[in-house]
Amino acid sequence: MNPRRQPQPFPPPAPVPPPLRLLVADDNPVVRAGLTALLSAHPDTTVVAEATDGREAYEAAVRHRPDVILLDVRMPGVDGISALPHLVGLAPVMMLTYSHETETVREALRLGAGGYLVHGEFTTEQLVTAVRDVREGRPHVTPGAARALLAELRGDAPAHEVPQLTAVSPDLAPKTLSHLQPPVGQSFRSRFRLSSREAEIMDLIASGMTNQQIAAACFISEKTVKNHINRIFAKLHSTTRSQATAKWLGVA
Repeated sequence: MNPRRQPQPFPPPAPVPPPLRLLVADDNPVVRAGLTALLSAHPDTTVVAEATDGREAYEAAVRHRPDVILLDVRMPGVDGISALPHLVGLAPVMMLTYSHETETVREALRLGAGGYLVHGEFTTEQLVTAVRDVREGRPHVTPGAARALLAELRGDAPAHEVPQLTAVSPDLAPKTLSHLQPPVGQSFRSRFRLSSREAEIMDLIASGMTNQQIAAACFISEKTVKNHINRIFAKLHSTTRSQATAKWLGVA
């Protein structure tokens, strides 16, 4: 009788690649916190450093050597466009911003940005995919930035007159954007069904204001602010300011 055949051992599991190490540069502390929380919680990515302007981004990139740099356009001090030529020699750079003006998009790509993502036009999974692709040299541009470039190719027509390139992303109305908390398109935020007062207070929350500061800015009591925030959190299905801000800014 033949001896019983011993089962072959299972092949070893394929090695899991380490998460990509990211540097997030944005002057808005709430945006930075939201992005850091989202990306660090994802198994494919982790944030190893943050920066508030281009100079800090350069210093952090030299110190931490990230795999990819996520860079805002408008920041006080050294802005993203000015810092970009110095950063692309250290790591692939993906612009992650609200600015989708034609000149800004064109200049960022000309200076070496590997991608250009406009807030409100991507999900967390799409952001992670874009980060990995940019790391591998595959460019990513969201529709708002693509429309700006297409408008220029068609003769500098206003970006909002160019047909939408994809149905999965909201249409952002061109506006003058502040460096601290630029608004995204109303069509994107309308899904939350916030009242005009709630939307105003949510903008102030996203800008980093405390309840006391919001009360002073809106000429209401702190108790009224808290009542508004409770209703806002319920509508955004959030329990913290960071969660609510991430959804409001389109990065959750």
